[in-house]
Amino acid sequence: MQPLDPDDPRPPFQQVANVLRAAIKTRRFEPGEQLPSLNELSKTYGVSLMTVQKAIAVLRDEGLIISRQGKGSFVRQRTERAVGLRPHIELAFEQQRVTIDFAGFTGETLSGAIQEPLDKIRSGRLTPEEIALRVLLPDMTAPVGLPALASTGEDDERVRGRMDQIMRRFNQALADSLQELSDLQLVRSATVEVRTYRTSPLFKLYIINGDEVFYGFYPVLEHKVVIDKEPTAILDPMGKDATLFHFAATEDDSSVGAQYVAEAQKWFNSVWDSVARPVGS
Repeated sequence: MQPLDPDDPRPPFQQVANVLRAAIKTRRFEPGEQLPSLNELSKTYGVSLMTVQKAIAVLRDEGLIISRQGKGSFVRQRTERAVGLRPHIELAFEQQRVTIDFAGFTGETLSGAIQEPLDKIRSGRLTPEEIALRVLLPDMTAPVGLPALASTGEDDERVRGRMDQIMRRFNQALADSLQELSDLQLVRSATVEVRTYRTSPLFKLYIINGDEVFYGFYPVLEHKVVIDKEPTAILDPMGKDATLFHFAATEDDSSVGAQYVAEAQKWFNSVWDSVARPVGS
């Protein structure tokens, strides 16, 4: 990046905004990448901090970047494109307090996504003080619409039993991993709380540190599984490869991202506090 052209008749803040916009659209700054600080941009372009702030505001209004209090400005992950969950979860673990609220079908993807940051905690490369996970899953002890037998489309206790085992396996693995970190005193506090409610989720939702949301739909597919040693065709919400869309809160409470995060958190809390029950209760 070069200092601005003194012969350019446009206001300096527009020039800075234009250069940064071009850098973003040509992917010199990748989606999710942090922009240089205000001080760095001020020195690079030979302009005042006020000029840089006005340029950043232009890009924020255009939806190209998001600004987070105390963290800086980041190139926005466009919501029309699928984005990766894992880098954002790992970034979340750089904070002193990590919170993840998950609603979905089994917790399999969540369990896989946090293994790398947990490994980095074990090796001392990440050092959060507190980790708190809340996991909201369907109640497989009662009849549900999905999963179901493919032959009839009806609820089946054996199908639910298989799903219940999968859910318990992944969430026990989560609990064991966090308990290990606590026992080794690598974190001050690490908790996993799992609650169930009577529904068949058709979407998965992650709320990360209260300021980012990932949302994706479960396609319902027919496939064969082994139940009681017999191949059985079931209708199953398949979420492992579901496309996830990203929303992030900004300093502007009226932005789409900020409103989406707020509403997602409101929905999660409402279900968690009303109809959801601790596992086994």
